[in-house]
This record gives sequence, structure tokens and C-alpha cells, in this order.
Amino acid sequence: MVTIKTLNREEAAPYMEDLARLRIAVFREWPYLYEGDMPYEMGYLDTFLKAQDSFMVVVLDGEEVVGASTGLPLTEETPNIQQPFVEAGLPLGDFFYFGESVLLPSYRGQGIGKAFFRLRESFARSLGFPKLTFCAVARPEEHPLRPAGYQSLDVFWERCGFRPSELHCYISWQEIGEAAASPKMLRFWSKTLQA
Repeated sequence: MVTIKTLNREEAAPYMEDLARLRIAVFREWPYLYEGDMPYEMGYLDTFLKAQDSFMVVVLDGEEVVGASTGLPLTEETPNIQQPFVEAGLPLGDFFYFGESVLLPSYRGQGIGKAFFRLRESFARSLGFPKLTFCAVARPEEHPLRPAGYQSLDVFWERCGFRPSELHCYISWQEIGEAAASPKMLRFWSKTLQA
């Protein structure tokens, strides 16, 4: 039976290796094409574990973790995620940042992605944040590895109330077929919460 649990930072800590494995598996797909490894992932997730007001949604099928989604205040994210907002003169303290949403393919299309967004938004509201943001890799339409018939998540994100912004950042990772990590551009999407 599939269950969805919401977890604070302390409750989420035991799930970090599961989250790292999911990130490696799901982000290997287009458009990330991520050639991940556990040591990098565990270091990356340390930001989440250090954040005072981080939040996690975990999806369990029995005891197996099949999906997860995270969030934390933008003030507690890494400098490369914060920098575009600083440069644009936007107050970091206004934004709650949605981290990854990763879900194994056989569990998609069942409303879990909507739950990820709804539960993180509810948590951000409970902390009084007026705005939400996340970033997603931006790939050109003509990229040679783009799968035929690929459906982007843009429409889904717009249905969740997010709009693309002009802000972007760069994160380096090793892509499938690359000899070493290289910077990839990610575009921010944002949503203003109604009082």
C-alpha cells in the first residue's frame, strides 16, 4: 500500500540515503541526464539537513521509499541558488524554496506530484512565506538527447500556480557521456501566495 508522509528535518534524516538513491535514479532521465554518485549526493543533501525549517514529503510502498520531495527557506539554500535573487534585489526571506521532486516511473500519474506541491505549499504557508520558488534545468528544444514525444512539466507547474521567471542559476553535475562535471543552466519558477 502506498502512503505519503510529511517529515520535519529530524524525522527526514533517516531517509537521506533513500533520497540520494532516488535522485540518482530519477535524474538520470531527461532532461537532467545525471551521472550521479552517493558521496556527492550525501554532501549535497547536507544543506537540507542543516536547514532549521526544512520539510520533506516521502512516498512509501510498504517499507520501500519510491518518491520524495523537499523544501526549505531560500535563506538556507546554497549561495548559487540565492545569488540570482540577491542580484535582482529580491528579499531572500520572502521565498520558500522547493527542492527536488523525485518519483519512480511506475508511481507517476496518480496524483502524487500534485500532493508534493500541495503539501510543501501548506508547510510554507504555515511558516508565513509569501512566495514560493524552485528551479528546473533548461534544455534547448533541439538537444540531440531529447526523447521523441517528451512532455515537459511546464504545463503541470503552471497548473500549480507557478510562472517562469527571468532568473536562472548554474549547477554543475556530470552528465551521461561527459568525462567530468560541467555547469548546467536552471530557470526559476515562482508563485505568490494569496493571503
